[in-house]
Amino acid sequence: MSEHKKRNIFIEGPISPAFIAESISKHNTQTEIGGHSIFLGQVRADEVDDRKVAAIDYTTYEEMALKRMSEIRESIFAAYPLICMHVYHSLGVVKTGEICLFVFTSSKHRKAAIEACNACVESIKENLPVWGKEIFEDESYQWKVNQ
Repeated sequence: MSEHKKRNIFIEGPISPAFIAESISKHNTQTEIGGHSIFLGQVRADEVDDRKVAAIDYTTYEEMALKRMSEIRESIFAAYPLICMHVYHSLGVVKTGEICLFVFTSSKHRKAAIEACNACVESIKENLPVWGKEIFEDESYQWKVNQ
């Protein structure tokens, strides 16, 4: 494994705006950074068969997911000249309007940060073993399929 250490990316419940702001502010001493890119995934109030989504309950097989995230991280660092990258994903119940995914990339120049952030989000959606159970307002549910 390279110098980019394996990290626990999971947060119980929604990712708070205060957590996001604190994560950003921690980078003000890294003066070689010229650009950050941030993706925030928010739970939508989708309508399915006249039922509205009230929340998503996220679950994972944590050991497998952390191994997979480490592989994603390595591939992104190999492809883009990043200074740092942070990824956080919710587990448990996240209500509509709340943040469930936070991807934060930093590089010397904006283009690498933006492209790496997008590539990371796409790879997470395709490859990370996290499952979402959509809970409707009537308390019925269905398993979410990523678009």
